[in-house]
Amino acid sequence: MLVPSCRMMHVARPVVVLLCFLLSADAETPPKFTRTPVDQTGVSGGVASFICQATGDPRPKIVWNKKGKKVSNQRFEVIEFDDGSGSVLRIQPLRTPRDEAIYECVASNSVGEISVSTRLTVLREDQIPRGFPTIDMGPQLKVVERTRTATMLCAASGNPDPEITWFKDFLPVDTSNNNGRIKQLRSGALQIELSEESDQGKYECVATNSAGTRYSAPANLYVRVRRVPPRFSIPPTNHEIMPGGSVNITCVAVGSPMPYVKWMLGAEDLTPEDDMPIGRNVLELNDVRQSANYTCVAMSTLGVIEAIAQITVKALPKPPGTPVVTESTATSITLTWDSGNPEPVSYYIIQHKPKNSEELYKEIDGVATTRYSVAGLSPYSEYEFRVVAVNNIGRGPPSEPVSTRTSEQAPSSAPRSVQARMLSSTTILVQWEEPEEPNGQIQGYRVYYTMDPTQHVNSWMKHNVADSHITTIGNLVPQKTYSVKVLAFTSVGDGPLSTDIQVITQTGVPGQPLNFKAEPESETSILLSWTPPRSDTISSYELVYKDGDQGEEQRVSIEPTTSYRLQSLKPNSLYYFRLAARSPQGLGASTAEISARTMQSKPSAPPQDISCTSPSSTSILVSWQPPPVEKQNGIITEYSIKYIGIDGEDDKPHEILGIASDTTQYLLEQLEKWTEYRISVTAHTDVGPGPESLSVLIRTDEDVPSGPPRKVEVEAVNSTSVKVSWRSPVPNKQHGQIRGYQVHYVRMENGEPKGQPMLKDVMLADAQEMIISGLQPETTYSLTVTAYTTKGDGARSKPKLVSTTGAEMEMFSPGLN
Repeated sequence: MLVPSCRMMHVARPVVVLLCFLLSADAETPPKFTRTPVDQTGVSGGVASFICQATGDPRPKIVWNKKGKKVSNQRFEVIEFDDGSGSVLRIQPLRTPRDEAIYECVASNSVGEISVSTRLTVLREDQIPRGFPTIDMGPQLKVVERTRTATMLCAASGNPDPEITWFKDFLPVDTSNNNGRIKQLRSGALQIELSEESDQGKYECVATNSAGTRYSAPANLYVRVRRVPPRFSIPPTNHEIMPGGSVNITCVAVGSPMPYVKWMLGAEDLTPEDDMPIGRNVLELNDVRQSANYTCVAMSTLGVIEAIAQITVKALPKPPGTPVVTESTATSITLTWDSGNPEPVSYYIIQHKPKNSEELYKEIDGVATTRYSVAGLSPYSEYEFRVVAVNNIGRGPPSEPVSTRTSEQAPSSAPRSVQARMLSSTTILVQWEEPEEPNGQIQGYRVYYTMDPTQHVNSWMKHNVADSHITTIGNLVPQKTYSVKVLAFTSVGDGPLSTDIQVITQTGVPGQPLNFKAEPESETSILLSWTPPRSDTISSYELVYKDGDQGEEQRVSIEPTTSYRLQSLKPNSLYYFRLAARSPQGLGASTAEISARTMQSKPSAPPQDISCTSPSSTSILVSWQPPPVEKQNGIITEYSIKYIGIDGEDDKPHEILGIASDTTQYLLEQLEKWTEYRISVTAHTDVGPGPESLSVLIRTDEDVPSGPPRKVEVEAVNSTSVKVSWRSPVPNKQHGQIRGYQVHYVRMENGEPKGQPMLKDVMLADAQEMIISGLQPETTYSLTVTAYTTKGDGARSKPKLVSTTGAEMEMFSPGLN
């Protein structure tokens, strides 16, 4: 379905206005970069510019940071694109080392925030490398008639050939979006056809290659025009802002001569008379509290024009009407309310909390209508509700509160602290407390009891109790174990049954201990606690525990007390417990089984099966397996690797932390070539690191020598032979076992090689010299020497020149050594 653009509709019916409002509200998108800054290398005293542009709805705000803080320096200038799509961070003049840093462009709107980083390197004049761009010819001051072609010249050199770009008034020149009117020639020059007043400005050409960036001196282009009265090319726009907000209003006027531009508020001049800008004036308004009309005035000798910008300070919404309860269930309340606002609101927030509680209100956000059902409430509970309206400025004050109670429901928890004790060998006394979640008025209780707890509870014997928390059950069979459960019921229905308790029908035998709990205290101890059964004749307690489901049961006799610390347990292990009280007449019924897990500890064993391979001359692949499960003592959260070079230049110990717990290998990189390393691996839990594994020794793979043979000397032996001698490369640049040497030689004529180069090979690691024969008399030769390993030839020595003669040998060196 096609929908007309909201911006192009000057007259619209209310329905269409609402449709546009909804469409624009749904179109909000987070920021997305359309152009990001690139790393730059500049020269001290020069210029650097970083470009950053982004899209999004609302339009993102661009902020530049240096070391996490917004840039602020007289040499730092942020120039915004006229279309608001982004900005340029310009630094001039560059200073080293203070400007060298990571700079960050942050784009944010109400939907999200993104950032991108770039690096600036600043070179001193004495650090500029060969090939750094040079501006051989920069642009010069140029005056051109309007509609004529203007060409701003630029030529640059460097290695590699630099790429030339242009800036106008510190912003990049876009040659792709003007129907070919502005284009860059192959020479680097900028050609502007059909020149306009907007082309007038300060131009710079910028040369960039892999070595760095250099800016030309700026040159002004003036476009001469016939006399034109002032007109607004960018008239001021209206804005709606929050109270205390800030806004910048831009006003741009053109004409010939170019008009002065000033801002006024009523009859008050806001622009100083002696500081009135030409063509463009941006009014910055901060902490705005009142709506007002601001007038932009453009004036030249050919006339005065005005345009008004309305700045509207929007108010927060009023409180909605007091909510009305229209429906109630055990877990939900349905409310309706009056908006209370003549202007449309964005949405509502419903606030609720238990009545007369000190809790903060819980909030339900984004309610689009004036009717809503609040779910997830507790049955038979009093709540307080109120409503808040929100517009695009913020949230207004809340409505008056309304209080109501949810409906009853069957209890959702069982009676608490159920106990049973013997009154005689055939009668027991059962006691309990009200459920924690009665969900209404408790009407009574049902007590179920049986000697066969495997039967369904419907087959148990039942005893109803009206308004009491205690009852007696008689006519029981002596010397038997009975299971007892209790439930509560409201007018709506029965709640859940309590957990079984056991009681032995034997006079003098204690009941079950109450509130039996197990809490881990450390990796090797668990604290058990309980409440004694109602009996004065407890002589001891019997604790039964086991390690895991399959563990063997252990028994401990405990003196009369209410807690016991069980020690010497295994870390991170699950234990099960039962407890019974004993009197002189016998052992009472045990509690239901409970469990607790000891805390984690550090691993008590290192990772296993450590192995290492060297896939390249600068890397080692370390592999391992986790510690044995019974020695992990917790959940392995990470691994770490320690390594140190034994026979290399870098003898400092290194440690890699934070290796993921689900990996069993790691590639160590940027190591020294052909160097032996000692490596160990450690496993960690949340508590800390375990022991290190045994060290593994491994040498990185061989590579070609990076250093040439040293002290290369050549001398003529006779008219057809020369002698070459050398020393091996320095040890730390051999990168492997030297297998031999090669001597490369070629005939020279007039300082240039002539013919095919030739090669002599000495397959001896300790060779120090070689005789090369079969040469031509009275001929100059260039010789170089290289060492090789199994990986190939290394670096060559600098060439040496030697001449053979018929009778007398002449040798010289061109000073290349």
